[in-house]
Amino acid sequence: MSMIDETVAEIRAMRTHSTSTVAVKATQSLAELLEREYTAVDEFERDLEHNAGVLRRSNPSHAALHNAMREVERAVIGEPTTVEGAKQRLESVIDRVVEDIETAKAAAAANAAARIADGETILVHDYSSTVLESIETAARDGAHLTVYVTEARPRTMGRKTARVLAGMDRVDTHLVVDAAMGYALRDCDRVLLGITCITGGTYYNRIGTFPVVVTARELGVPITAVGSGAKTIAEFRFENEFRDDVEVMREPVEGVTIENPSYDATPIDMLDTVITDDGVRE
Repeated sequence: MSMIDETVAEIRAMRTHSTSTVAVKATQSLAELLEREYTAVDEFERDLEHNAGVLRRSNPSHAALHNAMREVERAVIGEPTTVEGAKQRLESVIDRVVEDIETAKAAAAANAAARIADGETILVHDYSSTVLESIETAARDGAHLTVYVTEARPRTMGRKTARVLAGMDRVDTHLVVDAAMGYALRDCDRVLLGITCITGGTYYNRIGTFPVVVTARELGVPITAVGSGAKTIAEFRFENEFRDDVEVMREPVEGVTIENPSYDATPIDMLDTVITDDGVRE
């Protein structure tokens, strides 16, 4: 199996849990084209368009993935006049796009960390590398924090988040089942969430986000979403994914239809703050 095929399979199976990491891996996988033989530039460009499209469609809900593939295509296709020139340009663009993604994520995390005060109690949901970096940066800068993590069923990615947090100095980590979010939020100063996509006035994030937001608003707990600005996209048709029934129930029950959506849609005005590498939006 080629590197691109392996990356597509990994994205479809959601084995990579951070949307920023997905975009990086997809972009890097296009380096496989540098090893292929082409007789003409247009042959190379068709192959690049095809594979970028396959990677983009492997998870049509990820705005960062969509933007990364489009940026590679825009920067390469139609520019070089030789196959060697096209390959050199692709190699350079891959490095630039990956650096841009990682720099934006780090900047967003730094902006969020600057707003986290010493002694705060925070609730996080599911798994976001930008959220984790925000907390790690705040703790490294001297803040002592208490963090509640929801399990994020059915894939229980909150357990992975809790394990990462447990390895951070100055972070007291608590893991709770999703249904206990109301219990945990009563002790929290803020909710800190990642971003899958923001488009058309709607904030999309992993399933379970909407009830967290609604409960936090009811209890008066401020809600912050943090992520790369590339995840905010003006024209984008978000497509939810429905995962395998077995994640919810191992043995099917006659007469029961199991629905297992991957993402929640939340009106953007239900959030108090959106933090990206571009700054803070109240």
